[in-house]
Amino acid sequence: MGHTFATDVLVAGAGPVGLTAAVELRRRGVSCRIVDRLPARLPFAKAVGIQPRTLEMWDRMGLVRAALDAAAPMRGQLAYVNGAEQSRIELSLPPEVPYGFAALPQYETERILEEFLARFGTGIERGAELVSFAQDADGVTSRLVTPSGAEEEVRTRFLVGCDGAHSIVRKGLGLSYAGGAFPEEFMLGDVELDWDLPHEYGVRSMHRGEDGTVDDTLVCIPLPGPGRYRVSMNVPPGFSAARQAGAAPEGDGIAHGPESGRAPGLADIQTVLDRLSPRPTTASNIRWASVFRISHRIVDRYADGRVFVAGDAAHIHPPTGAQGMNTGIQDAVNLAWKLALAVDGGAHPDLLASYDAERRPVGEEVVGRTVRHAAEGVQADPEDPATLMLREAQLLVGYRGSPIVDPPGEGPGPRPGDRAPDCGGLTGPIAVYPVRLYDVLRERGHVLVLYGSGGGAASGSADGRWIDELARTAQESSRDRVETCVVLGPDAPTAGRTVVPVYRDTAGEFARLYAVDGPTAFVIRPDGYLGARLSPPTAQALHTHLAATFAATDGDPPARHDQPSARAASRRPRLPSGASERS
Repeated sequence: MGHTFATDVLVAGAGPVGLTAAVELRRRGVSCRIVDRLPARLPFAKAVGIQPRTLEMWDRMGLVRAALDAAAPMRGQLAYVNGAEQSRIELSLPPEVPYGFAALPQYETERILEEFLARFGTGIERGAELVSFAQDADGVTSRLVTPSGAEEEVRTRFLVGCDGAHSIVRKGLGLSYAGGAFPEEFMLGDVELDWDLPHEYGVRSMHRGEDGTVDDTLVCIPLPGPGRYRVSMNVPPGFSAARQAGAAPEGDGIAHGPESGRAPGLADIQTVLDRLSPRPTTASNIRWASVFRISHRIVDRYADGRVFVAGDAAHIHPPTGAQGMNTGIQDAVNLAWKLALAVDGGAHPDLLASYDAERRPVGEEVVGRTVRHAAEGVQADPEDPATLMLREAQLLVGYRGSPIVDPPGEGPGPRPGDRAPDCGGLTGPIAVYPVRLYDVLRERGHVLVLYGSGGGAASGSADGRWIDELARTAQESSRDRVETCVVLGPDAPTAGRTVVPVYRDTAGEFARLYAVDGPTAFVIRPDGYLGARLSPPTAQALHTHLAATFAATDGDPPARHDQPSARAASRRPRLPSGASERS
């Protein structure tokens, strides 16, 4: 029996993760509502580190320019022990990575996402709180309390919980949230500092006692604006004791994030600066300050039927390496394109089960790594500096072993499940300037990229027949949900008979970064990961790959997603050691 839904998806929580989910759904034509119990955006510089991988995803979404205009660059970190400089870490990445590290206060990230969401006619329903929900085979019935105190019942196909560490959605699903808490409390402040240290570098200043252990720490992360930093430091024992009456965690016992009660003032922050700052400095113009608690927890599953959790609702951990918000944003991007296909009737019945299969191993790895680094430093995971930097940038996240990507196989270059790297030097027949591959992919969904080299018929580029056959297969196997473009080697004959866009790899960057020397097909997913690498490319192999993502095309109508099958839910990927499982 069919059902009519006024709204396809309800998103609970309008932080960076919930806003990302809403943007990605609305970009794909999915109706959604996004609610948040807070009456206004909080002016807190909580999560401030923006990883290069997040900027790549914002590029794909079409909003990276606004973020670049608002953010401050992060070039590296200066480390001091007992006032003496110990090291200078440069945050350097390979030249083909299009973005570096950045700092952006969370309230600015939320503003940019909210303004972008408004372009699609959707705004945050503030002061509206999700209090309960129930799901059945056809949808989810949610109960909201509006700002006036009235109750509203909302019927949607799906519910996405991006409602933080104290998530109502997670509790309503009865998900476990295993982990623990750090005993320390930290003070955070958003202030201006008048020292002469380079503003594009973070500062970590520690004090070692006579026994060699670190007993005091100050961390300063640059923010946009002259001399502005988010500073964090240990809470002095006296301050902590003075605020115990207002410091109890919420009723669920999870102590994570800013606490209520007395907030530190400029004098409290200045006292620590006087003790630990590597240069004499005075703090001024405080915007916000709080006491912060840190826990580390992760759910036992990211989804149950038609209800999903993402971001802090699914995983919380130390802020080491600025991994939390960025990981949550990737959760939302991964989930949203799959939900959009399910709403549209174009998804394989098991597609939504791949959200947990792909993202929970990433969350587990991030929680484990950040806890190790918080306790022991980054040296807890000894690696060469280049690999460490790629990992911290979240450029090594991957989904090898996922049920919806092909086996990785052997050979150089990115394999199925890996991030699709960017490259430059692509030229078209009309524009006189070269473009990047990410320019070609921007604001598109699944893209089939066909590479042809020089050398006649064996290269696959003597004419456009092979291209048109694969493009037609992609269209038919996905019901017109996969776009195709062609990249030809510098010496390849022009595929004059093809009807799809053609670019020439004039600088040879695509061939080098993708390690191709003959005709190859790449399926690049909406979240920027390779689903397949086919060499030689055949229509049958392409159809087989796409059949794991898209609804059957054997003449039956597209299957509408109901519940993920038990078989799919149990198909957790076996992630290999090394780059593909990192975050």
